[in-house]
Amino acid sequence: MRQATLAELGEKGYQGLTVENVAERSGVHKTTVYRRWGGVEGLISDALELASGEAWPVPDTGSIEGDLRGVVQLVRSGFADPELGPVSSAFVAAAVQDAAAARALHGFFAARHEQSAEVVRRAVARGELPGVVDASEVIRVAVAPVYYRLFVAHEPVTERDADRAADAALAAARAGVL
Repeated sequence: MRQATLAELGEKGYQGLTVENVAERSGVHKTTVYRRWGGVEGLISDALELASGEAWPVPDTGSIEGDLRGVVQLVRSGFADPELGPVSSAFVAAAVQDAAAARALHGFFAARHEQSAEVVRRAVARGELPGVVDASEVIRVAVAPVYYRLFVAHEPVTERDADRAADAALAAARAGVL
């Protein structure tokens, strides 16, 4: 069911997602989908909950600058990917319109930030950052400009934009702000 949901989101976006199309694509009757997932919100929440448990390729370049830039570039490239980008954007759109999807997206981001925070914890262990830094907050601050550009300002995000976001978060972390 998850693959059918992701395929439909990728092709039609959140507005075009229907239980009927997901059911047809997955080869089950739509009443089965309604009974198990309740509707499109349940399908989206389920897909996000499953995705939150998947491993995230956390960079390990040997420096916090390279690692943090790598994390932000992963986020940027994920939205730029022709297959993954529309699905990721549809998840954000769904979260804006539905409380259950918003909770699921929050859980997804919390899991991704915790996985990515490993780059900050390694930097603390190497002495590159102060021990009082909030590792997850550094990640949130680093990736936030990507989401702002994509979903608020509707601007493209270049590699340079992503690196600048990572560098700004790193400067704040080094200064003890985060």
